[in-house]
Amino acid sequence: MARPRSFLGLISGTSADGIDAALVDFDGDGAGARPALRFARTYAWDPALRERLVALGQQDAHLTLDEVGELDVAIGQAFADAALSALADASMEAAGVAAIGSHGQTLRHRPHGALPFSLQLGCAATIAERTGITTVAGFRARDVAAGGHGAPLVPALHAALLHERGESRAVLNLGGIANFTLLPASGPVRGFDTGPANGLMDAWCLRHRGEAYDRGGAFAASGQVDEALLARLLDEAWFALPPPKSTGRDQFHLGWVEARLAGGESPADVQATLLALTARSVADALRATQPDTARVIACGGGVHNAALMAALAAGLPQMTVESSAAHGLDPDAIEAMAFAWLARETLAGRPGNLASVTGAGGPRILGAIHPA
Repeated sequence: MARPRSFLGLISGTSADGIDAALVDFDGDGAGARPALRFARTYAWDPALRERLVALGQQDAHLTLDEVGELDVAIGQAFADAALSALADASMEAAGVAAIGSHGQTLRHRPHGALPFSLQLGCAATIAERTGITTVAGFRARDVAAGGHGAPLVPALHAALLHERGESRAVLNLGGIANFTLLPASGPVRGFDTGPANGLMDAWCLRHRGEAYDRGGAFAASGQVDEALLARLLDEAWFALPPPKSTGRDQFHLGWVEARLAGGESPADVQATLLALTARSVADALRATQPDTARVIACGGGVHNAALMAALAAGLPQMTVESSAAHGLDPDAIEAMAFAWLARETLAGRPGNLASVTGAGGPRILGAIHPA
């Protein structure tokens, strides 16, 4: 019987807006095999669990050890449910999947200091037990142990799918946090986080509109950018740090925004300013690191925010700004595809990180394998 060449990637990003699942087929067993998306869908969190995850992303959240253990299993069960739903919706048997690559849900990201770490919950043993499929998880820890940030990890797949000889490109992921993969016409691949993307806008929209996200950017478009507030937000020292660098919702959260409000700002104006913060910090970072970029290929949930895409295009007038859909890649599935790809690399004993991106001491095999 032929060995399965399909892998299932699972991830919930920093916005915790759903569990993305992607079934990916590979056209061979070697390192150069091309991935092809078979099926992708986003599965909703239980509302109470999502509310808890969003709250825990704040700087001042605290959990007991019992709560950490229980939450790890609860997230693992939710990921297993998403995996099983994806298999059913794709009319595929578990036996046809070689492995699941599970990113988990990031609760803390602390790659600096004497004891650096990046914490993702989502019990992989629970996923393997529930699905009957070998599960690879904990991808970030080894890179952090090797002196890297453990993030971003998706650039290796971006490079495999979107590099074009002779044209400098940047792949922009607009999740809760924004990050770039720089694909120069010549030279090494680089990548780094640029700061908040959807995370702050989603949280502000939920608070003031009761909606999980700003559909199409309509809320932001109803307000005016507060230039003084934008200047205070951009004055955050993190933005001036050189790559490699990474961040998360535990740094850029509503408490961070509130500390910079003067008082009396309208909710719509704050939303417009948060959108401007994303666009400005992205544009500033790209001009500083790869000014000869000809094409910016955007993916992630922010692609559906028309106001944000327009602001990015206006801020980068010498560059083409377009969705990854223009290259045949579903913008909502690329991150989940990456963790299917990373699981395959781990099982094959191949490194999954790019040290030029994360700052690690070299290439490392990532993740821990939980057999079926």
